[in-house]
Amino acid sequence: MRNVSVIIVVVLLMLVSAARASTLDDVQKKGVVRCGVSTGLPGFSSPDAKGNWTGLDVDICRAVAAAVLGDKNKVKFVPLTAKERFTALQTGQIDILSRNTAWTLTSDTSLALKFAGVSFYDGQGFMVSKKFGAKSAGGLNGAAICIQADATAARQNLAAWFKARKMTYKPVLFDTFGQAAKGFAAGRCDVLTGGRSRLYSLRLTLANPDSAVVLPEMISKDPLGPVVRQGDDGWFNIVRWSLFAMIDAEELGVTSKNVDAMKKSADPAVLRLLGEEGIKGKGLGLADSWAYRIIKQVGNYGEIYARNVGRDSPLKIARGLNALWDRGGIQYAPPMR
Repeated sequence: MRNVSVIIVVVLLMLVSAARASTLDDVQKKGVVRCGVSTGLPGFSSPDAKGNWTGLDVDICRAVAAAVLGDKNKVKFVPLTAKERFTALQTGQIDILSRNTAWTLTSDTSLALKFAGVSFYDGQGFMVSKKFGAKSAGGLNGAAICIQADATAARQNLAAWFKARKMTYKPVLFDTFGQAAKGFAAGRCDVLTGGRSRLYSLRLTLANPDSAVVLPEMISKDPLGPVVRQGDDGWFNIVRWSLFAMIDAEELGVTSKNVDAMKKSADPAVLRLLGEEGIKGKGLGLADSWAYRIIKQVGNYGEIYARNVGRDSPLKIARGLNALWDRGGIQYAPPMR
């Protein structure tokens, strides 16, 4: 009887896998990419008063839409809470999750999900009141630090970091990160800890953003990137290489402004990227112009970084680890050949 049950489960899993094995076909049939994003995180995914979404995570989905459907605007953005995000992807409510989500062993194994790459290297950091006077994390000895009570990993990171440096701190616990942020804004602590991407976004919401600063140190590794379901390697490859195309484009100097002129480049790597020669789009099941459309309509990685979270944005987050591998960072994409 047990063997029969096992066979039934296996068959059901195979049927589910087969049903989900054609995400590309489904997307092309519906004419839209369904993208799971945050409920509002400036710089990464947030809507304006008219419901127009912008952000780094948003642009990843727009890049996929440009590659697959030829139009970056053929995206339906689905705002999701942290609790909802994985279920929405697992059950097929969305095609991509691009929502400041960290790549971990659990997400790769227990959740049957697959990260297509890293769009932003993040980590736990500190935002400190300027009145406290700390210029770096080394100056936080004795600080009162607001933190979410059930953020187990964050609390462990914090304790380990201070213990290793023989420093002390006073944890000020809150039920949610939002409450911790309000506690910081109200002066109940000197420091707020959390993902640096969230801290930069949160700083803009303070009554006086200049009253606080995000310190440069990170005390954890939290690589963020687009996520898809396991079991559909074709769709996984499309999402992965849409991101890689933008990174390669920046390295090769191909931008949204010069991409047309670059079609006449003497550099074979540029010509392969733009679908002018080489393997083109066949390996992904896409038109030869798939990467050209991404760059033309959305931009290269440097462009989307600058306008959403970098020098041209209110957040002004330095590239840091997110700079290209040959420019002081660790962003890196395989070559297209």
